Amino acid sequence: MDYIFVMNSILLGVGLAMDAFSVSLANGLSEPKMKKSKMTLIAGTFGAFQALMPMLGWFFVHTLVNYFKFFEKYIPWIALFLLLFIGGKMLIDGIRGGDEETAAVGFSALIIQGIATSIDALSVGFTISDYGVIKAIIASLIICVVTYVICIAGLMLGKKFGTKLSGKAQILGGVILILIGIEIFVKGVFF
Repeated sequence: MDYIFVMNSILLGVGLAMDAFSVSLANGLSEPKMKKSKMTLIAGTFGAFQALMPMLGWFFVHTLVNYFKFFEKYIPWIALFLLLFIGGKMLIDGIRGGDEETAAVGFSALIIQGIATSIDALSVGFTISDYGVIKAIIASLIICVVTYVICIAGLMLGKKFGTKLSGKAQILGGVILILIGIEIFVKGVFF
């Protein structure tokens, strides 16, 4: 195995996982009593999406490149909309004093978060397009593992601070998600 390839895949995973880390932190903040099984589900979902999106990008480059280029300009808008929606809901629930049941991250919200934080990883398909299919799968699996570890760390940090912030944690989590959406949008549209 080529060590430079592995190191590049790890660094790519770290870079791609930063949005998922921030959302994991927000999830931990909003649900400080989260069980380990749910933490595993959340981190696993983010890891799976971060692995799937580069492979879809790789596939698009090798088959449907013209369609993907058309879609690429909408990625920041989609991420902004999804994170504004989830973050806004968390913010409103926190301001209204929603109970811990509404603070919990549901399955549909988790899927939306997974898509929103990984949709920009479709572009990674361009950077790994010169890889063969096996090498692209290995790179995606490395990205998945790196994302999983980083998200577990985010969830643990969020839980720790969420317990200390108690009622305000859901508001902070919503604000974080909104800011992540704005950051993805600004970075995708203006840079």
